[in-house]
Amino acid sequence: MEQNIKSERSIISIIKKLRSLRKPSKRAVVPERLFRKCNGCGELISKGSMEEKLFTCPQCDYHFNIFARDRMDMLLDEYTVINGTARFIDPIDFPGYKAKYKENRKKSGLREGILTVAGHIEGIELVVVSLDNSFFMGSMGSYIGEEITRAFEYAGERNLPILIFSTSGGARMQEGIFSLMQMAKTSIAVDRYGQTKNLYISCMTHPTTGGVTASFASLGDIVLAEPGALIGFAGARVIKETIKGELPEGFQRAEFLRDKGFLDDIVHRGQMREYIYRLLKLHGYRSCRI
Repeated sequence: MEQNIKSERSIISIIKKLRSLRKPSKRAVVPERLFRKCNGCGELISKGSMEEKLFTCPQCDYHFNIFARDRMDMLLDEYTVINGTARFIDPIDFPGYKAKYKENRKKSGLREGILTVAGHIEGIELVVVSLDNSFFMGSMGSYIGEEITRAFEYAGERNLPILIFSTSGGARMQEGIFSLMQMAKTSIAVDRYGQTKNLYISCMTHPTTGGVTASFASLGDIVLAEPGALIGFAGARVIKETIKGELPEGFQRAEFLRDKGFLDDIVHRGQMREYIYRLLKLHGYRSCRI
């Protein structure tokens, strides 16, 4: 009896070892590498077809998050990076912030969660800023507030239009009150830029929330959004608890906010380049091509 038990245990032990040595099936790896599940309809989409449609779902048109540099490549004929001297700022000596910052740099391949460029659309020169939510969820800290302010100054001094794509979780909590101060700083920059009589276009992408929504993102001369973008200040759960009531269907989505007059228009990513070009022409900007 004991001999049989020992024999069974020996067999089980051998089987476990063999299982641990077994290589994962290539069939299981391929879908994860070549396909992506859509957050909108749940369909499995080939990455090739998704990229062909500018990182939107070919089934339901869901707009995936994209890197700031990819957005510039889609929109502009050519561009030059400006204000790209990102530096680490830790004004309140937040525990673990520096290590987390380095981790985000390595993970995202970015120096900070923002990209500012001067470029052209069909020969019309403009400044374009894009937040990148792969870096601290695009949260606005002291450096990002400074770069946005400098972008407005750069555009104003050269009489150029400016376009900002927002995607953010709001103010960066690791910088405390200093991140909240960027709301006032960027809002003043917008006001000063407005005195130059140039055009500021703001485009909110998924998600745009917190202090970014409550400052420069809402202050554009023209305020756009991508389809289905989540836009708001506080989260829906916090609002429900505050008002002690139910929220309307589609609350804080771009389509709802457009219908309520908060947005001027919703523009599909595939039509963004042509749409921005037409806006610039309508506001008197002309090609600098000879």
